[in-house]
Amino acid sequence: MFPKVHAGMEMDMERNGDRTKTMGNCEKRIPIFAQKMKTYPGLLCKTIWKVGHDDPRRVIHAFKVGLSLTLVSLLYLMEPLFKGIGQNAIWAVMTVVVVLEFTAGATLCKGLNRGFGTLLAGSLAFVFEYIATETGPVFRAIFIGAAVFLIGSAATYLRFFPYIKKNYDYGVVIFLLTFNLITVSSYRVDNVLKIAHDRFFTIAIGCGVCLLMSLLIFPNWSGEELHNSTVLKLEGLAKSIEACVNEYFVDPSIEETEKQSSEDPIYEGYKAVLDSKSKDEALALYASWEPRHSRYCHRFPWQRYVKLGGVLRHFGYKVVALHGCLRTEIPTPQSVRTLFKDPCNRLAREISKVLMELANSLRSHRHCSPEILSDHLHEALQDLNNAIKSQPRLFLGSNKNQATNMLALAAAQASQKHEKAPGVSLSSVKTDSSALREWKSRRTTDSKEAERKVLRPQLSKIAITSLEFSEALPFAAFASLLVEMVAKLDNIIEEVEELGRAACYKEYHPCDEVVVTCDRKKINVSQGHVHTDGAD
Repeated sequence: MFPKVHAGMEMDMERNGDRTKTMGNCEKRIPIFAQKMKTYPGLLCKTIWKVGHDDPRRVIHAFKVGLSLTLVSLLYLMEPLFKGIGQNAIWAVMTVVVVLEFTAGATLCKGLNRGFGTLLAGSLAFVFEYIATETGPVFRAIFIGAAVFLIGSAATYLRFFPYIKKNYDYGVVIFLLTFNLITVSSYRVDNVLKIAHDRFFTIAIGCGVCLLMSLLIFPNWSGEELHNSTVLKLEGLAKSIEACVNEYFVDPSIEETEKQSSEDPIYEGYKAVLDSKSKDEALALYASWEPRHSRYCHRFPWQRYVKLGGVLRHFGYKVVALHGCLRTEIPTPQSVRTLFKDPCNRLAREISKVLMELANSLRSHRHCSPEILSDHLHEALQDLNNAIKSQPRLFLGSNKNQATNMLALAAAQASQKHEKAPGVSLSSVKTDSSALREWKSRRTTDSKEAERKVLRPQLSKIAITSLEFSEALPFAAFASLLVEMVAKLDNIIEEVEELGRAACYKEYHPCDEVVVTCDRKKINVSQGHVHTDGAD
């Protein structure tokens, strides 16, 4: 009896302890929640300001959507308009919510898809309705069911076609929805033609309001967005490369506090490049629906921007690998980095200058200079090559030392065997597998200890030399990535030139002034002269 009572008391004490902990946690959470509620209005205001400050077009677009919704709501709020349209006026409000997008190209694409899909579905539904009304109720129901099955299956299968899915997927969905609504409701509603007419009329009003707002009031063009984002990607890669090389040759102990307190500018530079595939494809699609931004009446090559984005992503992977060299587990000593600081910095500046020149040529819609790969870039490559050749001991000396140590180890083993058998010469020692097994079987504990004493210094030397070689390997990877970037510049230049030829960019003239900004430096290139302003 007593053990049971004791066990019950322990259970009660445990429950009381859990309740006490729960109450203690609640008491701790209440001040934390109150503190969050105090800071929440300030954080909300900062977020609202940041979103609008980063892109003021977002504020304009928000007002455009609000104004469009107000205009189409008048169809429902004003009595004369409501009497003419009725309950179907709400479809205009739904159309504005669905169709009005941030860019004009996206609004055009969705608006025209919605309009054509509704018109085609209504026309086809009227044909099926005319055929079904000539038959009896039973056959009419069977006919409507068969029509819904055939059209639904065909339209859904059509969505799998790559061209349809890319350009008209939204229109097919609207067609399928409208056709089923009209066809199925026609079996129970007598005046379905009037309902379909009013619905199409209100959808057309909503699409018209959206198109007017997108094309006439502060339009945001998808083509312009794609063009500007490509320019920013080139500039971001240039800044990332130069910042990465600068950080690689800076003493980590000096910059540790600054890195922790600020965002990583290297990651911010190439992040937009790596995440741009879906965005570029969508912008190129929407831009194809917009009016042409060219003086000529040919199709503007928006898909060239997508191809250029793909080339930039492949180049961006090298920047990611270069950034990874800063976080390697076996860092190169600072003394070794200092030997190659100047040639690496110079090569990074030259690569950044090429990327910035390509960005400026795209921004001004002109071809880039024929001498964009200047002699300065080749000289920087040669300087890095000479600097690496001048320090062969970092990359070649370790292998020689390792081979020498291995020979010393073999000599130590041979001398030990010679001491055990003084009457036998080295040339007469058996080296086949049977002799080796025989020698291993005769070893004693004393011989093992003697071998360890002899071999331990040799093995420690080999470990030290291999460690030195492994410390030099990260810099070899870093330098090879820089050289690989120079090789990949040809692909970017070729793609930019192809884009310029397809878009009929203006020709390059030596008198054109190009301003290249490369991290605290401004380089003015005019008539072959280079002037550098700012810090060295």
